[in-house]
Amino acid sequence: MTRSLIDTLNHQQKERWEAFCKAAEAAGHSFSTDSEGAKDLFNAFGFSEFVSASCIHHPAMAIDLIDSNDLTTRATNDYMHQHLAPFLTPLAPAAVDPNTAPEALLTPLKAALRQFRRREMVRIAVRDMAGLDQVEETMADISALATCAIDGALTLLYDHMCATQGVPVDAAGKPQRLVVIGMGKLGAGELNFSSDVDLIFTFPASGETRGANRSVANEVFFTRLCRHLIQAIGEVTVDGFVFRVDTRLRPYGDGGPLVMNFDHMEDYYQSQGREWERYALIKAAVVAGDEKAGATLLDQLKPFIFRRYLDFGVFESLREMKQKITAEVRRKKLHDNIKLGSGGIREIEFFGQMFQLIRGGVLPALQQPGIQAVLSTLGQEGVVPPAVCRELIEAYRFLRQAEHRLQEENDQQTHALPTDPLARLRLSRSMGADNWEAFIVELDGHRQRVRGHFAGLLETKTPTRNENKDKNAHTTGLEDAWRLSVTTEQRGQWLTTAGFSDGRTAALLLESFKAEPATRALSSTGRHRLDRLMPRILEAAAACDVPETVLDRVLQILKNIQQRISYLSLLLEYPTALTHLIRLVGASPWIAAFLSRHPVLLDELLDPRTLYAPPGPDALRKGLSRRLASVPDDDAEYQIEALCIFRQINMLRVAASDITNVLPLMKVSDHLTWIAETILEKVVDISWNDLVARHGRPTCTLDGHTCERGFAVIGYGKLGGLELGYGSDLDLVFLHAADPGETKGGQRPIDNSHFFARLGQRVVHMLSAHTPAGALYETDMRLRPNGNSGLLVSHVNGFKAYQLENAWTWEHQALIRARPITGDPVLLSAFSRIRQQVLCLPREKKELQTSVREMRERMRKHRLAATPDQFDIKEDVGAMVDIEFLVQYFILQHAAHHPDITRWTDNVRLLQALSEADIIDTVTAYRLRRAYLIFRAVAHRLNLQERSTLVDVKRFGHLKGLVQGLWQSTLV
Repeated sequence: MTRSLIDTLNHQQKERWEAFCKAAEAAGHSFSTDSEGAKDLFNAFGFSEFVSASCIHHPAMAIDLIDSNDLTTRATNDYMHQHLAPFLTPLAPAAVDPNTAPEALLTPLKAALRQFRRREMVRIAVRDMAGLDQVEETMADISALATCAIDGALTLLYDHMCATQGVPVDAAGKPQRLVVIGMGKLGAGELNFSSDVDLIFTFPASGETRGANRSVANEVFFTRLCRHLIQAIGEVTVDGFVFRVDTRLRPYGDGGPLVMNFDHMEDYYQSQGREWERYALIKAAVVAGDEKAGATLLDQLKPFIFRRYLDFGVFESLREMKQKITAEVRRKKLHDNIKLGSGGIREIEFFGQMFQLIRGGVLPALQQPGIQAVLSTLGQEGVVPPAVCRELIEAYRFLRQAEHRLQEENDQQTHALPTDPLARLRLSRSMGADNWEAFIVELDGHRQRVRGHFAGLLETKTPTRNENKDKNAHTTGLEDAWRLSVTTEQRGQWLTTAGFSDGRTAALLLESFKAEPATRALSSTGRHRLDRLMPRILEAAAACDVPETVLDRVLQILKNIQQRISYLSLLLEYPTALTHLIRLVGASPWIAAFLSRHPVLLDELLDPRTLYAPPGPDALRKGLSRRLASVPDDDAEYQIEALCIFRQINMLRVAASDITNVLPLMKVSDHLTWIAETILEKVVDISWNDLVARHGRPTCTLDGHTCERGFAVIGYGKLGGLELGYGSDLDLVFLHAADPGETKGGQRPIDNSHFFARLGQRVVHMLSAHTPAGALYETDMRLRPNGNSGLLVSHVNGFKAYQLENAWTWEHQALIRARPITGDPVLLSAFSRIRQQVLCLPREKKELQTSVREMRERMRKHRLAATPDQFDIKEDVGAMVDIEFLVQYFILQHAAHHPDITRWTDNVRLLQALSEADIIDTVTAYRLRRAYLIFRAVAHRLNLQERSTLVDVKRFGHLKGLVQGLWQSTLV
């Protein structure tokens, strides 16, 4: 049977080819059948009646395709415009009677466009079936054909209408042009072989035409223009059509005006826009007309399409869309439809677009129309497992290729698998399969995987009968405790029964929350979601060790998020997110307060793989680069906001790993330090690039070496010592190596040193500026030469001179904890050399002892707030800062003879170095290191509990005595 069908296909192919050769010969055309183009054309004759019939009826077109090598050469970006121009040039205003009405122009325009379309669709089909173009290139070519045809026809019609009916202008007299927005596959550059084009028409502003005998309103002018354009592109003539045009996606659909101005468009979407319209606008792109004005409009519509927060509130609308898709598949029995059927193209597109609606506002990389790019981004960002994204992309490419082959056969808009045995064999062989059975096996594999991933979207668990019975018995009291208007005593009894240790306190917390103005002002949708969520929160809190405390902290978070009801949806849709929320806020009031200030971080609770696995330095840099890739370079506030969110996300991951003991204290500080370093590096880059674009590049040399940038950021204190905590500020010093003279290459050159002063100011501003997402870091610049009265950015040679000649002992102590963070390598190396030189200066012992001791006492006087029955583990006598001062004293006293001890900046390794140099004995070094780490760990835990560093005076007596004893013997 298969052999017979193969013979039939081969015979059919030869018959078509012979008919074409005869037609070419009759028309006086000759060509080489051995050329690559002819071979590819012959191959396509076996799979496509559209290709063979087009060539037989228009042999000159086919010969031109072969001779021009267009069949064998990949089209360039301007290919379509170059090849359309000869078809339209004879119809340009200069070549046509200016009195010609647009209606009279339509007939030759339609013919020209359809001839152009026929040639290019044959070319595209042949290249596709020969395997010369990938499926993405085929879609891009068809989309470029549509865009070029629409824009070419629009330009011609607009020019003719302006010549005969006047030029449309706005109130200020500025000429107005039409904007054509492509939706769906056209907007995404993903048209299939027989796609419709979904178009929306708009123009910038109302007004009327000028330059004609009779003025008309812009709305009238552009409505006529749109109708002519639709006829030119979509009307069926003896030559067929260019593309079928669908305008039903416009505001108000078929019942609305064909074209409207920008203001009316914005008003419509802001006041009446629905979720499915947000879904549709994801793929919107300007395809013809005034591209600049159109881009401005789409930017203005972005807040409607992509919320600037995680939009989990769209879940119910998306679930409804998904249910409609599933119901349609069942009702219409679309199993053999590769687009609309189960496991088909539409389900893949829905998968990607769902995440775009939910996350596009906070993940700009998702704000792109192409589905493959979206799926890749979801995998790269860890939103969806990469393996799932790979399977969906592979399925999409296979299904789209099969769709093309189906439609290329007869240039018909079909997505149904054929039932005719010959058509089945033709499709199978065009897809590289030997027979129908082999093709179906591969197709069904893809569809089954898509079906599984689609089915898992927005899935809600349906409780079993027994689960329902248990739930009703267990949670009815909690639902009543939340919803019903009862006495505090009755509410407290229900909560006590549910597991709260102090039901009355819990009841008062609930009643206070219900009385909040924000709670009472909730919309009906928000109230419904809160009513569903609160019993779950009460149940989870009741299971904790301190349920009232946990409930209080969660309610504080809810006060800040409930007006954004999408966050309520997140906790409803993802029970695991609620589980992690309860766990984290129960462990730390700091985390509870952090989440209250930055509710966007609730999204991080969805995936425990990332929540409890903070990334290392390389992953941080890559993650930040991806986050900023889609942020406009000229939007400084958005850049800072993106940096803030990046910092908050990664700090939450560190804190979650910290309180669950995934990370030890030293690693916590390492991670917090890496976050700060990554952000500092990016802030310097952004600030540098912005200033260079304005003023040009400064010239910098140091010790005969040319510096690439001549700027360096030095970290002091906790940043320099790799001991950052969650609330630590950044102690920074900026250095430069500017030559005398001005910057070069910019529009507004400035003095080199002035450039670096501005750079320092810009860096500080970015770090401390407040945005809707908060601020990055508080900065402390007082450790620079001459403190607050000194230059913000010091020349490195001036810094060296100051440290060697004028710096106080306490400034040298601070230098011990200083290290290069980011900047020019030449300058960073120079700082390291200066640091070692300064620290290794010979010092008189008694003078050093006095200076260190007096500075410590001054600090203690200003900072210590302990009462006689309290011990401050940071500032008290024998506490953590005393250990730091002892270490600094030993370094400054002995570095002249032991320069290696200056290598490190953190106290733990400095103690190790002092021990290895025999400056302090091994036992003492061990005891000091142990005492220091204990004090740090306790202080860290107290910070997470938002408590001060004051403890009972009886605690840590042994450690306190050890430090005091060493202090007395060393410094007194």
